[in-house]
Amino acid sequence: MTVVQGLNPVNPQPGKPLYQVAKDRLLEAIDGGAFAPGEQLPSTKELSEHLSVSLVTAHRALQELVNAGVLERSQGKGTFVQQAYSEGRRTVSDVRIAVLLNRDASLVNFSIGQIAEGIRQGALSTDADLVFPRYDDDLRKQCHGVICICPIPGEVEAIVSQRRTRVIVAGAISNLDGVNSIYVDEVQMARQAVGHLTGHGHTQVGFIGPVDGTIRHHDRWQGYLQGLADRGLTHKPQWVVPANGWRMTERERSDLMRMLSSPNRPTAIFSTGYYFALDVYAAAQTLGLKIGRDLSVISVDDPPSAAYLSPSLTTVRQPLAQLGHGAVTALVESVRRNDLRVENRMLRAELVIRESTAPVGISR
Repeated sequence: MTVVQGLNPVNPQPGKPLYQVAKDRLLEAIDGGAFAPGEQLPSTKELSEHLSVSLVTAHRALQELVNAGVLERSQGKGTFVQQAYSEGRRTVSDVRIAVLLNRDASLVNFSIGQIAEGIRQGALSTDADLVFPRYDDDLRKQCHGVICICPIPGEVEAIVSQRRTRVIVAGAISNLDGVNSIYVDEVQMARQAVGHLTGHGHTQVGFIGPVDGTIRHHDRWQGYLQGLADRGLTHKPQWVVPANGWRMTERERSDLMRMLSSPNRPTAIFSTGYYFALDVYAAAQTLGLKIGRDLSVISVDDPPSAAYLSPSLTTVRQPLAQLGHGAVTALVESVRRNDLRVENRMLRAELVIRESTAPVGISR
């Protein structure tokens, strides 16, 4: 066995898993120059002999450093120090969080992108590493906790089945035992939006957006129905344009055009997403309807451009970045205190009133 400088036998440390001690010793050896960037490490068997640990412990220590981006494995060739691992990085986080997007999500979607940005900021502030695995990966081998962003039914259940992995849902409420959430009260948010419209005297209130799919889509639909019921109103199917994703298809845009060109069209629209509101603006312009006079529009999400539309868009603003940041910090605290419990946390949306909503029949 070739002697490797700095790679000495490890001794158990109270309260610290032996693979973690072995991982730290390997990292010290790499940082000490025993292995240069791009250099191949000895076999797992040789490393286990150097460190006086079992093959299983040596393998786990190597896998931890692979997951942390210090090492890389090449099938049939061996384990190497990452070329990118240099003098600029000499620390490896003790917490690694997996971030899972539902299969229909897109980072271009404003709300998803903002939650993800909050997660990134939270990881930086807590010195946590992030990984982005697939839903069918064995997350126990990759991370200490999982954040599911706006999951669809069945996705969280699949993660929970992987034994005692910490899971927190960001952007929706979960009713599963042992799974906690940081979320906006979507039902109340939608009721608030519809209440703003009915408070202006609108009794013909339309709906644009998904009515099922993710938990939050379901809750926004329920909030819309409750907001109408608060004023003794019921929804009209002809005033609803369901959408299957976060952007409207050409067929759905055609349905929107037909609804707004109908003699018995809605006088106000609740849009469950910013891109849907843009489609309403475009349809209204094509049909010669003036937003804020002939048609009031309110939308979920408040990107900076909402204030610069003509007319400016009334929105319900969600604390999305705060939501993502809170999910990371809650998980990291749970890991570091070795406690599986993560508390539920509910945030509130803020009504931002601009020019796109006005009392029914007003002339500007």
